[in-house]
Amino acid sequence: MTRPAPLAGIRVLDLTRLLPGPMCTQHLADFGAAVIKIEDTGAGDYARTLGPMRGDTSVLFELVNRNKRGIRLDLKKPEGLAVLLRLAKDADILVEGFRPGVMDKLGAGYAALSTVNPRIVYCSITGYGQDGPYAQRAGHDINYIGYAGVGDQIGAAGGPPVLPNFQIADLLGGALVPAMGILAALVDARTSGRGRHVDVAMADAVLAHAVFPLLDTLAAGSTPPRGSTMLAGELPCYGYYATRDGRYMAVGALEAKFWETLCDALGCPELKPQHLVYGDAAAPVKARLAAIFATRTQSEWTAHFAGIDCCVSPVLTMQEALENEQFLARGMIGSGPSFAQPVKLGTNDAPDRPVPAPGEHTDAVLGEAGFSVSEIALLRACGAIA
Repeated sequence: MTRPAPLAGIRVLDLTRLLPGPMCTQHLADFGAAVIKIEDTGAGDYARTLGPMRGDTSVLFELVNRNKRGIRLDLKKPEGLAVLLRLAKDADILVEGFRPGVMDKLGAGYAALSTVNPRIVYCSITGYGQDGPYAQRAGHDINYIGYAGVGDQIGAAGGPPVLPNFQIADLLGGALVPAMGILAALVDARTSGRGRHVDVAMADAVLAHAVFPLLDTLAAGSTPPRGSTMLAGELPCYGYYATRDGRYMAVGALEAKFWETLCDALGCPELKPQHLVYGDAAAPVKARLAAIFATRTQSEWTAHFAGIDCCVSPVLTMQEALENEQFLARGMIGSGPSFAQPVKLGTNDAPDRPVPAPGEHTDAVLGEAGFSVSEIALLRACGAIA
């Protein structure tokens, strides 16, 4: 028996662009919220033309904007602002990603919208938050992880910082943390009748989750060198090892039982006492493991460890991950360029709507909000909508 999606009946106004905010609102949409993507009447969301294209729409846009309806609205026009305020009366959530103060200048800040709708949960996603000396600074993922001390720790010993192609701040700080804050505020609004301004800084979110960099710094009394800590490549039992064909295996045998099983599986039981060793003591252990892994191909090692429980796995390419049996069994690979919602809640009546074309649902959304055909025509004539 199917159940309604958990956020069915929740209405979201999404004014965000590019990656962080749209990913956040896509999570809400996947849970059943009715998300209205509001783009300006000019360029709209820049992600529509960023990177590889599929027809008139970029793959990036398709990856983070499913299950939404789209309208085009010019908030710089009084008529456009009036439309937003009217939509906000019946909305539960608004998400925006402009620099602090921009929405206030437009007349669409939290104070204005909470006057129209005291229950609204208003989430602002920015690089550095609504206050502080960096509040007005521009930035991207590379800047946020740099300030948070995380960028400094990513990389091999003796080498430069390595730029990850997984956007840590954007996706952790700009998508998951805002979603968490929005849902917490939504629960509160349901009981108290009052919404909240959810202020999320992506740099804050990275810093707040930098557990091991902080742990390592506290343990050493100062920031340790790159690649010299427990989970950053120092331990022989936790790292990547090259195979004969130039691929890699990931070894994560942190627990003693897994390490001992690994040593037996590799035919080097003499290494069992060398589990958690650092520095000079770690070097010969790493060298021994490296020599062993270099004797077989990745596929051979994958088959060898398939039935051995010691946290050893292949390092797959993205194409291989898309074809991986585990992800396929979990239904994580969608049709076309997409990943499924990773949170499984059992059977529910989840939406399945493709990404909206620019302004595709403007007339329908405004009609549902009570605008007459003639009102919509006047709004379009003055350029407030498109």
